[in-house]
Amino acid sequence: MSGRTIAYTLREDEVDFEAIRAQGAGGQNVNKVSNAAQLRFDIRASSLPEALKARLLALRDRRIGADGVVTIKAQRYRSLEMNRADALDRLRALIDAAARLPRERRATRPTRASQRERVERKVQRGRIKALRGRVRGES
Repeated sequence: MSGRTIAYTLREDEVDFEAIRAQGAGGQNVNKVSNAAQLRFDIRASSLPEALKARLLALRDRRIGADGVVTIKAQRYRSLEMNRADALDRLRALIDAAARLPRERRATRPTRASQRERVERKVQRGRIKALRGRVRGES
């Protein structure tokens, strides 16, 4: 998919990680080891370009709070390092999606053939609807 993107660099010192306990099944290990990672990234305080910040804040994503902080919880893997990397990848994917600008639309005119087809379809549809009238008997 070709399109324009906003160039940015994500500084890892702007990303906060916290080790938390994972949810779900896992036996005794899940109860005593904090190997899930919670990532927090403040969009407004980041060094991202202003245009990208505005696009991120305009996204309707449940991971972005009203205060402009992205919160991502990663608990897919059993190691904290892999969960940190997973959370960072998901943050990059979110920013990449916002950095992709939509293609500019060029106004075009319908072809003469497509205009003719449209009118023919309308005429045919009108004929079908005309047959739905009241039935007049021979009297």
